[in-house]
Amino acid sequence: MGTNDNGRPADKLSVVFAVRVIEGGEQGFLDLYEQLRKSVSRTPGHIIERLGEPADDSRQWVITSEWRTAEDFFAWQQSAEHQELVAPLREFVDQRQSMRFRVIKETKGVAS
Repeated sequence: MGTNDNGRPADKLSVVFAVRVIEGGEQGFLDLYEQLRKSVSRTPGHIIERLGEPADDSRQWVITSEWRTAEDFFAWQQSAEHQELVAPLREFVDQRQSMRFRVIKETKGVAS
């Protein structure tokens, strides 16, 4: 694990990617996500990936991932494989938003 400027361990990176899937585009989006999921699972520094389906009829889906470092994420995001995988995304979504956050505090609950 890397360190930041003050010498403490570098913070993990959390990425939130929200997309609004076009009406009727759900299966194409899910097929594309399956390819993306397989790619990211083999990527150094990747910790976890989650896909969230809308709980209402908003068509707003969310992909969240966690990375050991920001550098790990950006290396994957800028790779040719990633670029090829996400290029067809435009066919299935009409809105996209990506947010990245350094994890500075984390609280874990007791699993039941």
